Amino acid sequence: MTATNLPLSGARLWASIEAMAEIGPGAAGGSNRQALTDADGAARHLLRRWCEAAGLAMTVDRVGNMAFLRPGADPSLPPVAIGSHLDTQPTGGRFDGVLGVLAGLEVMRALADAGVVTQSPLMLINWTNEEGARFAPPMMGSGVAMGLIAEQNALAATDPAGATFGAELARIGWRGDADPASLQRLAAYFELHIEQGPLLEEEGAAIGVVTGASAQAWFEVSVAGAEAHGGNGMAMRRDALVAAALMIAAVEGIALEHGGCGTVGRVSVTPGSRNVVPGSAWFSVDLRHASAARLEAMVAALRARLGAIAQARRVAVRVAPFWSFPETPFDPVLVGRVRSAAEARGLAWRAMPTGIGHDAVYVARRVPTAMIFCPCHGGLSHNEAESITPAWAEAGCAVLADAVLATAGIA
Repeated sequence: MTATNLPLSGARLWASIEAMAEIGPGAAGGSNRQALTDADGAARHLLRRWCEAAGLAMTVDRVGNMAFLRPGADPSLPPVAIGSHLDTQPTGGRFDGVLGVLAGLEVMRALADAGVVTQSPLMLINWTNEEGARFAPPMMGSGVAMGLIAEQNALAATDPAGATFGAELARIGWRGDADPASLQRLAAYFELHIEQGPLLEEEGAAIGVVTGASAQAWFEVSVAGAEAHGGNGMAMRRDALVAAALMIAAVEGIALEHGGCGTVGRVSVTPGSRNVVPGSAWFSVDLRHASAARLEAMVAALRARLGAIAQARRVAVRVAPFWSFPETPFDPVLVGRVRSAAEARGLAWRAMPTGIGHDAVYVARRVPTAMIFCPCHGGLSHNEAESITPAWAEAGCAVLADAVLATAGIA
């Protein structure tokens, strides 16, 4: 593969990222643009204006996924797609997801500037609710599109305030009428993303060639003890919170022992009074491993250890599955094109899996898929201090363009 000579503009890409960050700014310089908020709606309008100015035609499906089509010389061919997401965590950074959408836009702009027509059509996708911060589970738009999440379940999902996904999507004006399943009819899918880890920066590599995604399993754990007065003796207590604390520590221990990841991100306690022994507790568990077999062992250890803690503390525990996806390899041909694109540009690269969920992981279940990582400072993400350099963004965009054009062909 040889590097393309498209007039890609790193400065234009960076300016677009900065302009998008002005919508839903975070308190500490990052972004708070949660799915289906007014800020999300405004970001969508800006993306639409930019895409239509680049000659792209928009369709929106029933869960709000935005698809922008650039015609190819052969309209009978399925599109080669680029995508990611514009929604963020409540204290998110400026680059997670956004880089992938706007790098795809830069590819489209450069093609328009050069007057290049590809053999296959191209498509740019902004997936709805990748983060899952407001409406769970994450990757909802791509999950519905790929037939992995029921559309009616997505539309009925509620946020902590009780608002429903479907109503909020309609309220901000982004509920379309296209069939989400139509996005399964893609020839290929590429996604550029920040690594959200430290390896590329530590090794001085500009490009991560992502080989596939780790398996994940999420659970909701409910602990039932007994409420009691805070002045009563310790021996009689069945304290749900103390039991839950021991269980949370066990999650970390299981992850360390198995070489995986374990996270407890949400905790609630009832009744929440200063002088009442907690009678019940609830917490979330997120387990991940690059090996599906090792993840299965982690899940078995979770159930066994939480059960043992419950018995010792004289409480009841329920471990309920919430969401999961399997170990997912990416398409070897497309992965090879990403690798070849990095080599053709003389960019240092390394092959790596991702332990983090992305829309690409769901898309890969139905469509040939590849991902490209660029470094981020300190591996920091889902944090307002998340940062990358313009050079890293430009390199990732260039590799993305080369791999996409090698797949779509030049007419």
